Amino acid sequence: MITKLTSSFRLIRFFNSLSSSSSIVFCETLDFGVRKKTSMAEEVAENVKAVPVSEDELYGFKRSEMYSGTLAGSVGPYGRHVFLCYKSHETWLPRVETEGLPQRFAKSFKDRKADFGVETKLTVCGGGESDGDVLIFPEMVRYKAIQDTDVDAFVEDVLVKGKPWTSGVQEELSGSFVFVCAHGSRDKRCGVCGPVLMEKFLQEIGSRGLSEKIVVLPCSHIGGHKYAGNLIVFSPDSAGNVSGHWYGYVTPDDVPAMLDQHIGKGEIIQNLSRGGMRLRPIGEEAEKEDEHKIPNGNSVVVEAREPVDQKGFTGGCCQGANGVSCCQEQAPEPVKKEGSMKLNWLRSMGKEEVLLGAAAVSAIATIAVAYSIYRRSG
Repeated sequence: MITKLTSSFRLIRFFNSLSSSSSIVFCETLDFGVRKKTSMAEEVAENVKAVPVSEDELYGFKRSEMYSGTLAGSVGPYGRHVFLCYKSHETWLPRVETEGLPQRFAKSFKDRKADFGVETKLTVCGGGESDGDVLIFPEMVRYKAIQDTDVDAFVEDVLVKGKPWTSGVQEELSGSFVFVCAHGSRDKRCGVCGPVLMEKFLQEIGSRGLSEKIVVLPCSHIGGHKYAGNLIVFSPDSAGNVSGHWYGYVTPDDVPAMLDQHIGKGEIIQNLSRGGMRLRPIGEEAEKEDEHKIPNGNSVVVEAREPVDQKGFTGGCCQGANGVSCCQEQAPEPVKKEGSMKLNWLRSMGKEEVLLGAAAVSAIATIAVAYSIYRRSG
């Protein structure tokens, strides 16, 4: 025991005789040894925190909410979609409809929403050198360079009355159009997913030699941030009819199917479908198409209307709860005059019923005349 104690004192004296630099080395080693023994769990936790979670896991295609929502029916049917080309999607405000040309269009749409012949949506798309151009679907028409001072007259003539726009340049569109929501200032999920999808589309389109037939453009918020990537495809079917269809939860892996199945064959990808424009009407409704037709375009698709909630409208420029709705309220039935009601009543009677009624009236008239003669002779 004494020997061990003496050895311990010798060890202490040895360390005390070390130089100052050696003492520092010793302290560092001792400190490292203590941390290693007592703080391993904390050190691992700190290392985990030091590795940032990728944007893809927070906002992109690997986020936990992917495929958790119900896509079907998240977009109601409508008849017409107007896209206003305006600046770059990277410079858009969170509410792009609160400035400049989009603001003018949004206000005009709101003021005239009751006068549109079909339910119409307004969305902003990337412009650049095409600022002020207006694309209208399913008519497949482009109006060039609309100015602020032109907006009200343009909406009145083209969208309300269906007249040619004589104050601007008009051209017909061809091919297919893909609008990808890339409104990053409005929602980070669209800002992360949108540009990646556009890049993938351009790669696949280029490799297939379809650059002259398919146009890909960024667009503003179209509703349903949680469904990002969001996009709308306008493409003609085998009969040449154009209809817009909305998709959600689209990833880069889905792009080839979008090109081959939807655009190539006209087949809807059901598991990614959110809904879209109305189907082409049939029967009597088809005869009314010319009533809502834009010059040099295809007929606007029209269906029997459902009542519109006038308390709070959704959709519009950004298709969100605070957007602008262009739905037409259902007009009340006109008050019928008495004369027309009698005429309709007579028309509703069968031929035999009319003849019987006429015979009865004639008999009554004959009796009345006979009675009158009888009284005179008396």
